[in-house]
Amino acid sequence: MQRIKSGMTRRTVLALAAGGLGRAFGGEYPEAASNGRIVPTMVDAAANAKITTRPLRRGLTMLEGSGGNIVVLSGRDGKLLVDGGFRVSEARLREALDGIDHAPIQNLINTHWHADHTDSNGWLHAAGATIIAHENTRKRLAVDTRVEGWHHTFPASPAPALPTTVFSTEHNLQTNGAQIRLKYYGPAHTDSDIAVHFAEANVLHVGDTWWNGVYPFIDYSTGGSIDGSLRAAEANIHAVDAGTLVVPGHGQPGAKADLVEFRDMLAGIRENVAGLKKSGRSLEETIAAKPTARFDAKWGQFLITPAMFTGLVYMGV
Repeated sequence: MQRIKSGMTRRTVLALAAGGLGRAFGGEYPEAASNGRIVPTMVDAAANAKITTRPLRRGLTMLEGSGGNIVVLSGRDGKLLVDGGFRVSEARLREALDGIDHAPIQNLINTHWHADHTDSNGWLHAAGATIIAHENTRKRLAVDTRVEGWHHTFPASPAPALPTTVFSTEHNLQTNGAQIRLKYYGPAHTDSDIAVHFAEANVLHVGDTWWNGVYPFIDYSTGGSIDGSLRAAEANIHAVDAGTLVVPGHGQPGAKADLVEFRDMLAGIRENVAGLKKSGRSLEETIAAKPTARFDAKWGQFLITPAMFTGLVYMGV
């Protein structure tokens, strides 16, 4: 196992950060983080959540409530989905998809491998979808994969749930009169993240390289890092213009200014944590120093609390 500069393993850092959550913060998600139940908590939330439908532009619709945000493009060529959420939402997702129109499902794009974006691959493939993703998404889904930050091992997906069209850098497709460009970030939130750009609509789905208004999770177990996350944030800023509608992995759609604010938050916290670590502070001492304090009122109110995010940054600087 790779070790961080202080000599502690990444697993130890995550355990300490999660322990700090339970002591310092209340509420369902922090408690789940401290007792290793993040994934079951997310699944339970998806099992009970209403699926919200939000029209975007030019035949695009966003579905929210089953893990990560889902974008649907529908038309005469059938439906294309970007991400599919958790499979516990299948019945309500089918209802929401039928509420858009009755076109068949033809394509599914995975923005990365995490289960809150890919757990529906199986039933969507059975419904007709060709699954498209970065090659590392298929690699991660094809084997048992441990995410230390979630204290959870995901079992290998069955063969029908694996992407069959994979790429390494870029992939383009055309459907329903739309040009769709898929582009790999390089290692960012994971080592499998891609952006999905709908050219005519000027809509960009950036997956979990942007969490709107909340601290993001960074999956060091599968190639993510704070520096990779910052590079992806910069790439997103340069990929959009003032009119681009940007869909995050979690949270409401936004614009370029929101991406800049997210990048500035990541950079500011990285600088704070790096300075404390360089001065010899332990993880516990770094958390106690509250290096996220000026950002917490906005960003620290969800699944990834200030203590946990401090731990995620600490292990990468």
